[in-house]
Amino acid sequence: MSSPFLAIDIGNTRLKWALYDSAGPGAALQAQGAEFLDHIERLADGPWADLPAPASMLGCVVAGDAVRRRAEEQINERFDCTPRWVMPSAGEAGIVNGYDHPTRLGADRFVAMIGARHRMLAEQGGKGPLPMVVVLIGTAVTVEAIDADGKFLGGLILPGHGIMLRALESGTAGLHVPTGEVREFPTNTSDALTSGGTYAIAGAVERMVQHVRSHCGMEPACYMTGGAGWKMAPVMNGHFELVESLIMDGLLVIARERG
Repeated sequence: MSSPFLAIDIGNTRLKWALYDSAGPGAALQAQGAEFLDHIERLADGPWADLPAPASMLGCVVAGDAVRRRAEEQINERFDCTPRWVMPSAGEAGIVNGYDHPTRLGADRFVAMIGARHRMLAEQGGKGPLPMVVVLIGTAVTVEAIDADGKFLGGLILPGHGIMLRALESGTAGLHVPTGEVREFPTNTSDALTSGGTYAIAGAVERMVQHVRSHCGMEPACYMTGGAGWKMAPVMNGHFELVESLIMDGLLVIARERG
């Protein structure tokens, strides 16, 4: 008997959701979508109106309690399943949380690392685990380091493209310009701003890859996810696997582990 599963990722800008035919890795995707946080109230009577009722749901949220409650109202209005949310812990599903205060780690970061660990082990087959660098490109950018045993060593947080541009616009006269292209040698202000932000993120990521390579003594598996990941992947040195569904993959792994 089918037991549909609803996965929800509430970021700083959008709520992303996906309905699967079961709660576990490899489950078939039945439907998916995204809403800006201002439009969460549209879900029950809009995109969710004709969905099969999920037997369970699991989500992660970084946008705060008020947004979480608005999402729960939509879930309760449309479906008969209890909203459940991932709270980072000292360890789960193969990841050991090395944060000084484990519960203060962003839930999206924790879930993405779990999804990446599961993917890396599957790709390695019987060859043994690798260390990892996991990058989330969203409103903010996070760059996580995980050793081959699954211990989260630490991570970076830096502003995403939009925050960088808004900071420059607010602090500098005359920089209200259209979005440019990424160039090796920008010769106009639009391209200079876009290239500067892109290479700033790329530099932070590449520095973390160096740290992990040095600390672990082996080349890490590198994964990138998030709404703007496709913009970053082409400019990265080395191979980064772009995985659009990394957080959803992590939610599926956790759902199976929790039963």
